[in-house]
Amino acid sequence: MEDDSGLQKQLRWSFEDYTVAVANDQASALAQLAKIQPQVVLLDLGLPPDPDGPSAGLAVLQAVLQAAPATKVIMMSGQTDRAYALKAIALGAYDFYQKPIKVEEIQLIVRRAQRLYELEAENRQLTGARGGEALPGFMTTHPALLELCDELKRLATTDITVLLTGESGTGKEVIAQALHELSQRRKGPMIAVNCAAIPETLLESELFGHEKGAFTGAIKTTVGKVEQADGGTFFLDEVGDMPTALQAKLLRFLQERKVERIGGRTSIPVDVRVVAATNQNLETLIAEGRFREDFYYRLSESEFLLPPLRERPEDAVIIAHRLVRLYAEELKRPIRGFSTDALAAILAYRWPGNVRELQNCIKRAVAASRGSYLTAADLRLDVPKEDADEAIDLATVRTLAEARALRRAQAIANGNRSEMARLLGVSRPTLYHLLKLHASEQDVSQETE
Repeated sequence: MEDDSGLQKQLRWSFEDYTVAVANDQASALAQLAKIQPQVVLLDLGLPPDPDGPSAGLAVLQAVLQAAPATKVIMMSGQTDRAYALKAIALGAYDFYQKPIKVEEIQLIVRRAQRLYELEAENRQLTGARGGEALPGFMTTHPALLELCDELKRLATTDITVLLTGESGTGKEVIAQALHELSQRRKGPMIAVNCAAIPETLLESELFGHEKGAFTGAIKTTVGKVEQADGGTFFLDEVGDMPTALQAKLLRFLQERKVERIGGRTSIPVDVRVVAATNQNLETLIAEGRFREDFYYRLSESEFLLPPLRERPEDAVIIAHRLVRLYAEELKRPIRGFSTDALAAILAYRWPGNVRELQNCIKRAVAASRGSYLTAADLRLDVPKEDADEAIDLATVRTLAEARALRRAQAIANGNRSEMARLLGVSRPTLYHLLKLHASEQDVSQETE
């Protein structure tokens, strides 16, 4: 939206490869918005009736974002007051461009905004296809993980014991909770015990309870966690850290479904579904004598390995989009999403702490960011530059792949064009076209026929 006719013509010419609509006032801008649903809007800050101030432009910005929240709005202004730019960004503008317009600069900003719009649209499509969640509270688009979640859904209605393995932070507890919610026991309790967080001397009492007077300090009868889970689900987290003596006692419970409190003489029947989880390799622990093999087989009636986030980087982006909305609402911050460099950083980062690290990263960034879109700088991720700059759009990926293939073929063929064409599986004219297209990438000065 621009009221200067000369600048309108310049912008039309600059974006002749795009579908361009022009508006002179708020009413026509909103009409065009409803008609063509643009991905990107260029909006002048100084509009009638306040051409020298920000009020009219900011009012249109708010109206556009209310009508089309996903649209990327780039504010333009000849004003030098930095407060105007900060105000526009705070209200949700994607970027702020200082006039006079330089064609290459504004084209680059628009391309980046369009790319971000397309990435977010793809994310909405992917998450919307399955209601956003593969299991309650668990998001993924990874094919193997989707199959795993489908199998877990089928098992949820049974009482089969499930063992979840994988690195810390991969979502084992979330899946355990989902299994409970999808089961016929969902109206019963879900009781969890973290074997790594409770001292060995207290773990047996925590699991099985004790009678009054069973030991010094046992001033009353206490019901154990297993017994508390009666009629529901008992989640045994970090089971790989359980002492071997207690493994034998829990194995007996799994076989008999009865518990005996410390100091008690009565076996108490307990009806529970057991789900266990660990970040350790239990087969290695068995070989080292630190985990009972018979206990392992009782726990692993159905075993599932959850892949780390680095093996499914697209999931990191999907989850990040969900988290930024969650934390923006929780912290009452005007954050609308991520810049393209932030999304590239999320994809490239290895996430050694998996989803838990991602949660902390996004929450900190939302709390500290001054803009309406989180940037790579806001995320503070230690990503190698070559990884952070890795292309996402197919046109750029294809161009980079072609240039890389040409370099390899040139090295193998020692510059012989006929051999290069054979290696690449293309005709000589096609090879000449590619060499010309990627001339800046190729050293063709010593090529031979």
